[in-house]
Amino acid sequence: MDGTLEKVPGTKFMRETDTNKIVHTFGNPHGNIMLFPGAASEELCAEIAHYLKLDIGESERMVFPNENIFVRLKESVRGQDVYVIQSMVTPLHDNMMEMLIMVDALKRDSAGRINVVIPYMSYTRSDKKDQPRVPITARLVANMIEVAGADRYITIDLHAMQIQGFFNIPGDALTAFHLLSDHVQDLNIPDLVVCSADLGFAKKARNWAEKLGTPLVIVEKRRMFDTGQSEALTVIGEVEGKNVLLVDDEVLTGGTIVNAVKAIRDKGAKDVYLAFSHPLLKDKAFERLESLNLKEIITTNTVPLPHDKILPNMRILSVAPLLGEVILRAHEGRSVGELFNE
Repeated sequence: MDGTLEKVPGTKFMRETDTNKIVHTFGNPHGNIMLFPGAASEELCAEIAHYLKLDIGESERMVFPNENIFVRLKESVRGQDVYVIQSMVTPLHDNMMEMLIMVDALKRDSAGRINVVIPYMSYTRSDKKDQPRVPITARLVANMIEVAGADRYITIDLHAMQIQGFFNIPGDALTAFHLLSDHVQDLNIPDLVVCSADLGFAKKARNWAEKLGTPLVIVEKRRMFDTGQSEALTVIGEVEGKNVLLVDDEVLTGGTIVNAVKAIRDKGAKDVYLAFSHPLLKDKAFERLESLNLKEIITTNTVPLPHDKILPNMRILSVAPLLGEVILRAHEGRSVGELFNE
């Protein structure tokens, strides 16, 4: 063994550290790994490239006065195993179209295999026809990715896991659960209980409670039928005198979190921590989170945040090692489940 062993963050896998290791696999039927970032994920792509000890592929992007996006590759990808890294975040449709256009450019330059790495996939809440005359937009997005020419997808914490079934191409639907929960374990918080921000996340919150060895509490939202607008909150479980870890998959405006924190504090909770995968944080979300005086806000870099808005109590964990290791395994045809002892 040439190097020491270290755990890959976000997994259960011990990786040999070897600063001289190069991940180019000559003779691989898909060619060598090439990484191309979209505009929304340039920093994350740089971290992945650093993990894999690779250079980033060169391309240029232009937006014409009519808002048409143009992408040109500045190097050949013929016969190579290419990974386009792009989160579907604001400006959402620009970033989505850029990803699709880049995939088309790669296909027309005869890439050996085209993989889209989407740390955060948008439209995943529209995953079923739950009322008359509405679309299933998550299926539409999956179809667009396939039609553009992608051969494989990699994503993190889909809002609903059944969305995997919308794709007819292979993929890896990963989770940031291990990355986030390992960090919470390292904090060694006494008298801790895990709290789901709403009933919809209760099943995943149970996994948190099981791993951390804590009780599970759920905040239940009930609409007030007399007004049809405001919501009454019920805390199912005991939080009095406890430190509370509030968990969710994403935070958009922060409204649900504000209500949940107020509800558990009204029931006598002590310190409150917040952990979630995707920091979408729109409108007044930063101000709302800042006003809550949370002990720590734990999230990831699946969504890029403005550096000047990051709060002092925010801990942003990088998904780059997780994605880098999955990319390497997909390239070499090795098990991804092995990273999680599956």
